[in-house]
Amino acid sequence: MKTTAVRMYGAMDLRMETFELPQIASDEVLLHIVTDSLCASTYKAVKQGTAHKRVPPDIDKRPIIIGHEMCGEIVQVGDGLTGKWQTGQRVVIQPALKLESGYDPGYSYQYIGGSATYAVVPSIVIERGCMIPYGGDSWFGGSLVESLGCSLRGFKGMYHTDYTDYVRTDGAKKGGRLAILGGAGPMGMGAVELAIGYAGVSQVVVTDIDRARLDNAAVKCSPDAAKSRGVELIYLDTSHIDDVAAELKRISRGGFDDVFVMVPVPALFTMAEEICREDGCINFFAGPAVHNLSGSLNLYRIHYDGIHVVGTAGSIPEDTVDTIGLIERHAVHPGALVSHILGLRDVASAIYAMEKPSGAKKVCYTGLDIPLTAIDDFARLGKTDPLYRELDAIVRSNGGIWCAEAERYLLTHAPKIDP
Repeated sequence: MKTTAVRMYGAMDLRMETFELPQIASDEVLLHIVTDSLCASTYKAVKQGTAHKRVPPDIDKRPIIIGHEMCGEIVQVGDGLTGKWQTGQRVVIQPALKLESGYDPGYSYQYIGGSATYAVVPSIVIERGCMIPYGGDSWFGGSLVESLGCSLRGFKGMYHTDYTDYVRTDGAKKGGRLAILGGAGPMGMGAVELAIGYAGVSQVVVTDIDRARLDNAAVKCSPDAAKSRGVELIYLDTSHIDDVAAELKRISRGGFDDVFVMVPVPALFTMAEEICREDGCINFFAGPAVHNLSGSLNLYRIHYDGIHVVGTAGSIPEDTVDTIGLIERHAVHPGALVSHILGLRDVASAIYAMEKPSGAKKVCYTGLDIPLTAIDDFARLGKTDPLYRELDAIVRSNGGIWCAEAERYLLTHAPKIDP
């Protein structure tokens, strides 16, 4: 079986190539990849090359396939897995294998990565429970399981303590108030969806200093839609507010029970403690690019008010299963995270461009030959191109977000890749 894939040969050296995959072993699976969502973590690996801890040292001779947010369909099952997996079965790959080597799909392997039309799922992925059945109504939803799963792990990592008996309860406080600082980006949007559809909070306040990002977030995850599900959702542009902490405490009537810090800015971390109620939980979710980033907290409040700090990163197969369940039950809407679609040919340039982030999640349809295109540009492009005219109509009829109906139309009518 031949595949067309984007492979990394070194730092900032990506090449789209067609090559032969090896015959699968008895404990392996051949996967047809339909979608892969692009992630900033891939950009970090591409920028660092072999200096990245997950990237093998010999990629100049044994290039790896990039992409770790993949969803696809099994097309061949090894003899040793007959009865356990079936052809035609939809699956997602959980990329965090937790190996001592640190190697993971999308960073480390020659024959599995999301930026490919076909891939060989090695036995180690299957043995560790990291190939997981998926029954959602869209392929892109499966590709967004990994990023949503990371946010879900963030909620699971939060906790609260009843200081009368020191009984601890995991998760965000039920019926509580949640702030998502710097939250108008893709991971923040995932946290908003989960706050509404999973966490059981009563109020969510999302801050950012980018008005355009906030406006886009308000369209994709609207306050009206949140209200219909019993949650007050507020988007707050803090760029022109003199005392942001005071305004947030006013909005929350005294402070928040839980706070996500979505960007690695020490001042936001300090403010998170300031706006917490007693027993407030801060999740420093943002991953700093440096090893010595310092921030400050009021240690008096740590002791007497029980403010506590956690940090979560990545997810585990349990989170993948739980996220799939939320998507299948339509408790969360992965389309709210999608800002762009593209085909395989534009993956390399889209990854390189992540040096300056734009939009939210970019979903690659690996078998299609379409340029990187913003959902918001469909109407303009549709004036001359019937494909985008119809996609725009479908998206508008679905609340302005990318959806399964639009995906089905795209897969049927868009030009296919010619390697």
